[in-house]
Amino acid sequence: MSGIISYSGLTAKIMAMRSRLLSADELRELTQQENVQAVAAYLKRKPAYKSILGDIVPSEIHRGQLEPILRETVYRDFYKIYLFADQDQRRFLKLYFMRYEVYFLKECLARLFDQNHTPVDVKPFEKYFHRISSLRFDQLRCAESIDAFLRILKNTGYYAPLNRISHLERKGLFDYEAALDLYSFSCFWNAKDTLTDKLDRMELTEILGSKFEMLNMQWIYRCKRYYQMSGAEIFSILIPLNYHISKSELTGMVNAGDLPTLLTCMKNSYYGHVFETIDPNRIEADYSAYMKKILRKGSRREPYSLATIYAYLYTKEHEVDELIIALECVRYKVAGPDAMRHLLVR
Repeated sequence: MSGIISYSGLTAKIMAMRSRLLSADELRELTQQENVQAVAAYLKRKPAYKSILGDIVPSEIHRGQLEPILRETVYRDFYKIYLFADQDQRRFLKLYFMRYEVYFLKECLARLFDQNHTPVDVKPFEKYFHRISSLRFDQLRCAESIDAFLRILKNTGYYAPLNRISHLERKGLFDYEAALDLYSFSCFWNAKDTLTDKLDRMELTEILGSKFEMLNMQWIYRCKRYYQMSGAEIFSILIPLNYHISKSELTGMVNAGDLPTLLTCMKNSYYGHVFETIDPNRIEADYSAYMKKILRKGSRREPYSLATIYAYLYTKEHEVDELIIALECVRYKVAGPDAMRHLLVR
């Protein structure tokens, strides 16, 4: 009963927001637009994007302007939910919010490693997150070196993991990004047990346990295929947990001598029974589809719990990812079934 009381208003609000998400048919129709300007005009007619595109003249916009506006809708929806949430719900949302801070920090780091990288726009972060975040967005955006960047982060939790990377003899953008991911995911996993509601803890354990294990599997595959990293190097960037995958199974994946052996180890794990096949070309798509399945199941089973919040935010973020992929398809004249194959599984 306490869950119904504390979540009734918030669940109703999220259900209203969910009704404005785009359908697969609308996404397909969007990929058939003639150009990016037509995409902007199409989205401007949709309730979820109408207000944020209100002052935009579609015929004058280009892809580089449209993408950050689309991403801003994620921050806007998060902030709407945050303002409506009670204190216990905000405790979870502040943990979830780390993903947006990490995204911002990664963009700043990318600019430091590549001066041609698009400058980071701090306005959306300052607009929606000034009450939540302690990061000094504008200073971080303008930092001219890694040392200056770290000095600005000195009194935040992000400083220690990034500072450790800075002392390595060989380090690159990948190392800094992996350190941020490992830190934020570990914080999320370890803090779930501090939630006061037992049902919320159970729901979050199922969601995060599956999410982080599948991320570990993706990272192991990428590290072996693209970076030829050693077992010790791979272990250093994995999220330290065992939920459906045992320690011995994880060790077998990390120490696999080649990709066929790795895929065999994955097929013999819990997730080999979840998916019809472990296809290296579909790892990310299968991960996305399975996460949506877990979240839909959780929010249907317990609509008055954190699962409903998590499910909406996850789905909204993936909708924006799909829209950005669709923009690229329109830009490069990839249409019809070919365009839909490029999109994440819905």
